[in-house]
Amino acid sequence: MLSALKIWRGKNSSMFYSLLNTNNKARRGVVHTAHGDIQSPFFMPVGTKATVKTLSQEDLRAIGSEVELSNTYHLFLRPGCDIIEKAGGLHKFMSWDRAILTDSGGYQVFSLTDWRKLSDQGVEFKSHIDGSKHFLTPESVMDIQRTLGSDMVMPLDECSPYPCEHKAAEEAVKRTTHWMKRTKDHFEKTGMRERGQRLFCIIQGSVYKDLRERSAKELLECDTDGCAIGGVSVGEPVKEMFEVLGWTIDMLPLHKPRYFMGIGLPDQIVKAVGMGIDMFDTVVPTRYGRYGTCFTDRGQVVIRNGMFKEDFGPLDPECDCPTCRNYSRAYIRHLFNTGEVLGLRLAAYHNIHYYVNLMRRIRAAIDAGKYEEFERTYLQKYGSVLATV
Repeated sequence: MLSALKIWRGKNSSMFYSLLNTNNKARRGVVHTAHGDIQSPFFMPVGTKATVKTLSQEDLRAIGSEVELSNTYHLFLRPGCDIIEKAGGLHKFMSWDRAILTDSGGYQVFSLTDWRKLSDQGVEFKSHIDGSKHFLTPESVMDIQRTLGSDMVMPLDECSPYPCEHKAAEEAVKRTTHWMKRTKDHFEKTGMRERGQRLFCIIQGSVYKDLRERSAKELLECDTDGCAIGGVSVGEPVKEMFEVLGWTIDMLPLHKPRYFMGIGLPDQIVKAVGMGIDMFDTVVPTRYGRYGTCFTDRGQVVIRNGMFKEDFGPLDPECDCPTCRNYSRAYIRHLFNTGEVLGLRLAAYHNIHYYVNLMRRIRAAIDAGKYEEFERTYLQKYGSVLATV
């Protein structure tokens, strides 16, 4: 066990983030929000439309999640800000009394390649629901998140696709910086920080080192509350994704939380923590769960497979979640093969529990000063290609 923990009170941190401990590059801290503290490193279950698919808020509280992620784009379109405002904000609307981070929706908008038009002013797009036209600006994205009342808010940014030419990626970096400056001004003018909301920047630059360094330098000058690395996990090889992280991570300040957006699989999270990341989100645990893929320390279990037809053991013998305590592999396979909704729920519950519990184990390893050993052992047991990266 390491010696007494030390709280880092960095410049302009306003105690949003406390760095308690480090073990090599791995960081142990706390993110302080208006709806409670979040022990870091942490994983955010993704409730895109104000719900984590197949799970209730009571499930998430029982699992021990301290934060949930929702999506500005989807909530803006449906049910709409007026409904959420009448409900008293997103926390009350979705009956969640803990922290919420809302993504800006930029990734969703930019994925509508044939349905949107970009300019320095903002982005015009057609709704994927009914084809209606909308226009988002850096300022309006902040206004939406102000109405939502989320604890952590993300700016409108331009996410480069993969592959992407250097010139196009450079234009995206320029626009992201331009939008970030406008975002920060509006965030301050509208008193969002005084309402307890915290703003992140999103570093872009595709797979180009010079652009990643440029983006980081420009955005850090905006002095936001936290720093995110975006434009990753968009189709690039895993090796390149971690190269991008390696180029960027040492440029980020110690006293602000670091968010690796959209990552990822369990072994990717373990690797990224060892490089200095604090925050993660991904739809993987619920999306994979809906198709019958469950996570264990020994890798993925595809429960639909015929080999589990007469396997009456638990889904994961090393897991203590309700799914693994009460239901067999054979039974869960039966649920999937007969189209029963309970199968989706049991798999999703196990996967979210696995992710949240993995973060607990990660934090314990950092506190004990044994993260390097934990990472090496985990990646080998998981059978991860990252064990040699």
